[in-house]
Amino acid sequence: MSAIDFEKLAEIELQKDEAENVAMGENKGLFVTVSKREVEISMSHPYYDVARHNIIHFIGDDHLGRKVIAFSSCRLPPSHQLDHSRLLEYLKYTLDQYVENDYTVVYFHYGLNSQNKPSLSWLQSAYKEFDRKYKKNLKAVYIVHPTNFIKIIWKIFKPLISHKFGKKVVYLNYLSDLRAHLKYDQLNIPEEVIRHDENLQTKCKEKRPSPVKLPPPRPPLPTQQFGVSLQYSLKAKNQGELIPPVMKDTVAYLKRKGSSLSASRIAA
Repeated sequence: MSAIDFEKLAEIELQKDEAENVAMGENKGLFVTVSKREVEISMSHPYYDVARHNIIHFIGDDHLGRKVIAFSSCRLPPSHQLDHSRLLEYLKYTLDQYVENDYTVVYFHYGLNSQNKPSLSWLQSAYKEFDRKYKKNLKAVYIVHPTNFIKIIWKIFKPLISHKFGKKVVYLNYLSDLRAHLKYDQLNIPEEVIRHDENLQTKCKEKRPSPVKLPPPRPPLPTQQFGVSLQYSLKAKNQGELIPPVMKDTVAYLKRKGSSLSASRIAA
């Protein structure tokens, strides 16, 4: 498949994601709610036009104390309202504050849709812009709530991505999976992402099949000697004898017939 075909396929999957979100009761459209925990952006900020959306933000530390930077797709405004070249510049501007030390990136995929997604060419340019300066101390990239759209994009970029960088990418289906890697209780996660995660958890529980009810065990037969407890076979049904009847009958049979069987085998 060509890159154009992959991009069309990715668009189809993105539309499916939107339909599923609506089916779960989530509003169709864009979410740009800013948490009260976010620091207000001054209008004097060199990238105020992009920074005010809080698309890229510091959310906390991982278990080793490394800084964690998040990219929240739910805060992307429609493409015609955002200069994506400025978005790339702001992303580099933000990471420049952390790349001298080890750091981690979390990508919250929920909220990306047909109206706000960057173009494939922008994604390619962004990957090329992040040279060794940015990749050297990057320890992990966590992709939260991945969908088939992510799988298709990965296929497009796989020829460009080094094996070393590919090993840093970790897919997490639920926010709770972040607990194994980050100081979860301290994370500043967008409220829209939290609500989406709760909806996914509920949907998952509804899909779980109910446990199969097994029929009650059949009571043993009155003369049953195998598949029952010793208490049943010896005490309850054998008048307290320590040797089951089947064993006594077998020994008696061998005593009666054993010599004749041996003689017939020798003659043969």
